[in-house]
Amino acid sequence: MDELIRVATVQFCHRASDKAYNLGVMKGFIQQAASQGIQILAFPEMCITGYWHVPDLTADQVNDLAESIEDSPSLAPLRALAKQHEMAIGAGFIERGKDGLNYNAYAVCMPDGSVHVHRKMYAFEHPAIARGDRFTVFDTPWGVKAGVLICWDNNLVENARITALMGADILIAPHQTGGTHSRSPFGMKPIPVSLWENRREQPEALEAALRGDSGRGWLMRWLPSRAHDNGLFILFSNGVGLDNGEIRTGNAMVLDPYGRIINETWSAEDTLVVAELDTRLLTMSTGRRWIHGRRPDLYGMLCEPQGYERDAREARFSSETPSFGKKK
Repeated sequence: MDELIRVATVQFCHRASDKAYNLGVMKGFIQQAASQGIQILAFPEMCITGYWHVPDLTADQVNDLAESIEDSPSLAPLRALAKQHEMAIGAGFIERGKDGLNYNAYAVCMPDGSVHVHRKMYAFEHPAIARGDRFTVFDTPWGVKAGVLICWDNNLVENARITALMGADILIAPHQTGGTHSRSPFGMKPIPVSLWENRREQPEALEAALRGDSGRGWLMRWLPSRAHDNGLFILFSNGVGLDNGEIRTGNAMVLDPYGRIINETWSAEDTLVVAELDTRLLTMSTGRRWIHGRRPDLYGMLCEPQGYERDAREARFSSETPSFGKKK
């Protein structure tokens, strides 16, 4: 295992269904990363296709955006650049699977030409987008294993733990989040679009909102714990700016296995965040030592349906009050 690994994570404001524009922005960041010796580069969820306009599309329009892994015109240049720069490059898109279904997917293009694909397990963006049904952990040329969880996948603690138990040292966590409406009284709330429209004249107001409870403040309630409790580095990538009426909050950051932020941005601009991972922190991190104390014989309830489980589409938008400890 290499002692030091240079990584970077990106936030940028994509354009809806404009693959050419989005890939152009991404290629610019890849060149920037290559000039800084980056080995692992993470872009946001569905950054190639755009994100929050997708719920408004027809099923045929979703199908038109989807690409198969084997002949994807969007992934082809990323695969070539990954090989050219000896870099692992992760990017979000809509995959058309061999089963004929579409998936909110994330492809990590490797230096040897291979591609590892994770399908979002808690997809809710459109009825024409199916849910993935497996975890994704793979080897890298630098002696560490990487895993991928997309946005809502990261919110459930079980998913991060399983990814760690499968051997992941680094969790790539692409998102399109912040500024959404949460039913929780202390959850995220929409950020006024006027702050984005006036960002040139009043940049401080927008950056304060991105750092606030609907952006970074919300992330700090749970994201560091995923890293700390599981002994993982996390590469958090996110959209930023206006996304079909919602303001994505950016906050791209890299966390160490103690849940500490190595580097981050509060900027509202398209930004590359660079960090150096000291893999020597992994072995004795608190989360890994806690994992060694697990008692799986006590955890059977985690695998038993309790009767109140919901599809992510229902769980996210339902007005039903969650209930625990009893079956319906």
